[in-house]
Amino acid sequence: MKELMLKVLENEPLAENLYQMKLLLPEKVEGISCGKFLNISVGDGGHLLRRPIAICAHDSSSVTICYQLKGAGTRNLSLKKSGDILSCVLPLGNGFVIEEQEKRIALIGGGVGIFPMVSVLHDYAGKDKKFFSYIGFRNSAAICMKEVFSERSERMKLVTDDGSFGEKGNAVSAFFSDIEICKPDVIFACGPVPMLRALKNGMLERGVKTPCYVSLEERMGCGIGACLVCVCKRSGGNKNARVCKDGPVFEIGEVEI
Repeated sequence: MKELMLKVLENEPLAENLYQMKLLLPEKVEGISCGKFLNISVGDGGHLLRRPIAICAHDSSSVTICYQLKGAGTRNLSLKKSGDILSCVLPLGNGFVIEEQEKRIALIGGGVGIFPMVSVLHDYAGKDKKFFSYIGFRNSAAICMKEVFSERSERMKLVTDDGSFGEKGNAVSAFFSDIEICKPDVIFACGPVPMLRALKNGMLERGVKTPCYVSLEERMGCGIGACLVCVCKRSGGNKNARVCKDGPVFEIGEVEI
């Protein structure tokens, strides 16, 4: 983990209320991998807290994030131009790991939850893995990264809540309708809490024992486990987990959803 000043290389609209920002790394940063995140300043002096944003892609000299316009902070971030400098702390959290014996991987992403799934595709490209991707959006205007999933997946199903593109439905329902074709060795998912809850309940109802790991979306303050803003409850007891430090990726049975 390092605090660095990163130069904006690109910052462009991606879809409705979504932006993609590419940042130049001034030095080599160890430990960046799929499912981890960074904490980025919005660069206006009026918003003291950095914003936690999932790492979507990276290489030796740059890191790419995708973010949704939700408030004044992210709207200010969307105004940054090439050459602007932003303070970042990275990499943070624990990410997704595919074990050697896991060859068939199901990726389930809803809304901005697709971006950690994209990071998995980037990190494990060309490593003898077959990906089965199930991605859901509110409507056709929110669709993005379709080509990445299509090109790098053995099979992809894209659905929208309103049916304005593809089938009407959500990413979880698309996965369960396809599970006998997919036959995953491991499942990765990220999205709104109701989506993850539906995945957990659906697996229990169907008796699915496949290992499943979910990335939780929570409000964060420090991003390093000190402020306890992002705690969630662990299953089967009164203990809490810090999403930023202990996660954001958890085994689906490990936490209450």
